[in-house]
Amino acid sequence: MKHILVFLVLLITTSVVGQDNDITSNLYETYNKYKEPTISKRRIKHKDLQPLIAKLKSNSKYTVKKVGRSIEGRDLTLISIGSGKTNVFLWSQMHGDEPTATQAIFDIFNFFNSPDFLEEKEAILSNVTLHFLPMLNPDGAEKFTRRNALGVDMNRDAVSLQSPESQTLKRIRDSLNADFGFNLHDQSTYYNAEHTDKPATISYLAPAYNYEKDINEVRANAMKVIVFMNSIIQKYAPGQVGRYDDAFEPRAFGDNIQKWGTSAILIESGGYKNDKEKQEIRRLNYVSILSAIYSIAKENYKSITIDDYEKIPENDRKLFDLKIIGATYNLLNHDYKIDLGINLLEMDNDTHSSYYNIAKVMDQGDLSTYYGYNTFDASGYKIVEGKVYPKTFKSVDDISNIDVFELLKSGYTYLQIDELPKNKKDTSIPINLIKTGYKVPKLVLMPGANSTFLLQKGNTIEFAVINGFPINLKTKESHFKNALIYK
Repeated sequence: MKHILVFLVLLITTSVVGQDNDITSNLYETYNKYKEPTISKRRIKHKDLQPLIAKLKSNSKYTVKKVGRSIEGRDLTLISIGSGKTNVFLWSQMHGDEPTATQAIFDIFNFFNSPDFLEEKEAILSNVTLHFLPMLNPDGAEKFTRRNALGVDMNRDAVSLQSPESQTLKRIRDSLNADFGFNLHDQSTYYNAEHTDKPATISYLAPAYNYEKDINEVRANAMKVIVFMNSIIQKYAPGQVGRYDDAFEPRAFGDNIQKWGTSAILIESGGYKNDKEKQEIRRLNYVSILSAIYSIAKENYKSITIDDYEKIPENDRKLFDLKIIGATYNLLNHDYKIDLGINLLEMDNDTHSSYYNIAKVMDQGDLSTYYGYNTFDASGYKIVEGKVYPKTFKSVDDISNIDVFELLKSGYTYLQIDELPKNKKDTSIPINLIKTGYKVPKLVLMPGANSTFLLQKGNTIEFAVINGFPINLKTKESHFKNALIYK
């Protein structure tokens, strides 16, 4: 009898997922039709959203209300659509530098504004009322920083409510008495799904509401929706889903919202290879959130077992942008084998509208339990310190006709320039630029060191690593972004 019941549960779950997979596939395949083109970069600002919100305000399908103000005086806006009895509340960018879901929310509005998917949209909007609060922390978004203007991490302000933005979030949650809450974030791109080399492209959590981590109906419903969303992501990013540890944090919004009776679902957008602006991850947010909303509207999630929730691998943090294995490194006239883990740290420009990378060695030694977005087996290669090219150039324009790759092959990784751009710290030329007379420090590989060196096999320099970007000097193949300017 027990085996029959297990079979029936599996059959029902498979049937539910199968029913919703049709809309999921269609959403994924047609996504570019609804992607909002005006916010295609991560460093979006409050002002970028206002024309989009104004369009929604003029659309009778939506209710658009100013519900609060940030510390620096930027409006917080609640956008609602639908007439169903189930209230679903979604808020994004509680942390100002976590914008992926904010972008996806405006893609979702474009979906609802289109003449397509009429049957599915009717099913959603007649059964569910959706409430969106995008960019909860616009002051942080202005500077692309996690905390708000008060320096508070709002995800630790659910109890004291010291920030006006936190007060707004609590008031809206209470006024809606929302059945479901989607807490939308970004996480580090260096998280991986535990025991795998796969990035945790999306991570989930149904937060605990007490220290005992009890599971009541409210939390179980969140788990069921997460199991469903995981099944969706596995189709498009197999093995790239993680799960946060559910230790209770009494100050956190997710944990308290769960305690207050709203099924809280944390979604964290992580990393995806060669997707620095997280646009594929944005697409996965769009697909999985809309599919989850559809499942809630149809109440299909109720038939899903929570057993598969714990089977989602936990988040780990063992990824590097570049992992170099088994390179030979000479130190004090002795050769050593060494692994290097290198990350490309983002440094914002003055207006926080773009960034350049500074590469740092994050770890070295035996890195056999770590992984890389890019992994290079340097067995048989020797790490060689780059040299300064002896000729001096007057300006950057004077090097436009120089074959940089030939210089790299000859062992040069720095060019001397008399007149460097005043406010520029990076260059798109794949070689570092230095002010004439600047003394380049000797290469000493240690955690924290910049990652510029050459890889030599025999007597031939075959690869250059310029500011952490590996360049194949035979084929010129690379995903190079920038070198650095030193003055």
